Amino acid sequence: MEEMNHEISDFKALNIGDQVTGKVMKVEEKQVLVDIGYKVDAIVPISELSSLHIENASDVVSEGDELTLKVKKVDDEEVVLSKRAVDADKAWEELEAKFQSGENFEAVVKDVVKGGLVVDVGLRGFIPASLVETHYVEDFAEYKDKSLSLKVVELDREQNRVILSHRAVIEEQDEAKKQQLFESIEAGDVIEGTVQRITDFGAFVDVGGIDGLVHISQLSHQHVDKASDVVEEGQTVKVKVLSVDRDNERVSLSLKETQPGPWENIESKIQPGQVVEGTVKRLVNFGAFVEVLPGVEGLVHISQIATEHIGTPQEVLEVGQEVNVKVLDVNEAEKRMSLSIKEIEAEQDQQDIKQYEKEEESSGFQLGDILGDKLNKYK
Repeated sequence: MEEMNHEISDFKALNIGDQVTGKVMKVEEKQVLVDIGYKVDAIVPISELSSLHIENASDVVSEGDELTLKVKKVDDEEVVLSKRAVDADKAWEELEAKFQSGENFEAVVKDVVKGGLVVDVGLRGFIPASLVETHYVEDFAEYKDKSLSLKVVELDREQNRVILSHRAVIEEQDEAKKQQLFESIEAGDVIEGTVQRITDFGAFVDVGGIDGLVHISQLSHQHVDKASDVVEEGQTVKVKVLSVDRDNERVSLSLKETQPGPWENIESKIQPGQVVEGTVKRLVNFGAFVEVLPGVEGLVHISQIATEHIGTPQEVLEVGQEVNVKVLDVNEAEKRMSLSIKEIEAEQDQQDIKQYEKEEESSGFQLGDILGDKLNKYK
């Protein structure tokens, strides 16, 4: 009787909220029996095993496991314990510390639900869809059982609310890369990037965390009306760094500086003495600039425009006019080319004169014969 009273006294001494250590004796589908050193085995219902939904108690514990548990209910017939409550208390302490320090940590996605992801952080943590990635995700199915780096962005113990973010970790990493790149990038560097956005005034290219601007004038050696005529979003391009503004975090880039210029190897494309077709681009007091290849203009000096004397180039030419020009000189180093319209006209005139003289000789002989025949008739 004395021993029995002692055991009852021990049993009664157990209070709700107490933490006890026990050994799992039996795992049933919906509950676990635990020996905590008392006459009757204590019960851990499946709902008290985890903060997440589970189908079978064996998904969480096995026979022989040593568990730290919290007392939820005590009466003469049974003791109900909770593993979930102990895990939650510990988790809240750890999460509050992580929240204060801004620490990143790993957690496994346990479920995909409407509006986001559920993770096990000792209790139920939620990642809203907008905080999963920096980009839109259409289907979250592939995130199930995936480990993610997370930050705590909101905690409310009274509401049992834990909001986590994977996006914040990515943005933090991107910012670190961005700052590192700003420290290392220099004007003159040639780097690879991806076209992110196209605008009326150019294209923004991501060069490793920094969006640099390629102004429309730096897209091509030729005139560009629309940036989309040269590049498209998602395209990988090589660009040259023109300038870096670290204070305002701006980078100016050039696409055309990485491409062969229109004057490169020009002497192998056009030689002196050659006659080519071109377009009058500009008229100035001293002559006309004619484009003979895309981006390559040569000067027709006013003295080389016509065989007769002219006061201004506008007397003979107009912008947009197609003309044949003779190449007088090509200088790739200085990007200069001298052209002549007059020489073509002069050569044509010489040909016309020779043809005329030839026809004159021929027609003169025939005319004499004809007149002679007619005179003979009159005789």
